[in-house]
Amino acid sequence: MKISAKSRYALRLMLALAMEEQGGNLSVKTVAERQNISEKYLEQIIPVLVRSELVCSVRGARGGYHLTKDPEEYTVGDILRTVEGSIAPVSCLDDAVNQCAKCKECVTLDLWAQVDQAISNVVDHVNLADLVDKQRRINARMGKK
Repeated sequence: MKISAKSRYALRLMLALAMEEQGGNLSVKTVAERQNISEKYLEQIIPVLVRSELVCSVRGARGGYHLTKDPEEYTVGDILRTVEGSIAPVSCLDDAVNQCAKCKECVTLDLWAQVDQAISNVVDHVNLADLVDKQRRINARMGKK
């Protein structure tokens, strides 16, 4: 199972916004340059984040994008699910009630449920503030701002 480039880039975009001092606005172009991501790709991701109210858009000379909440309030899981929908490893775990005709006899269903739970346990317990702290430590170690 792989996390898509769209999800990885959305997380990097959210991290860039979370790292912006005093909640300033960042343009897509600035994020693209800082994160070495295609501006056109980010332009496809940002509307999803704005519609889901994870990010706010501000127009004008000092416009751009910023987080709508504090970084502590965003889990990695929230961001991935916003971009991807379900992050379950198999589609039969996408719904609250399993819709698969074979779910009563499927020997692998429990395995996939355990994998899903393990993934959720990680991504739902790491927030943007955790990533900001880690990034700042890396930047300090490397002598970057």
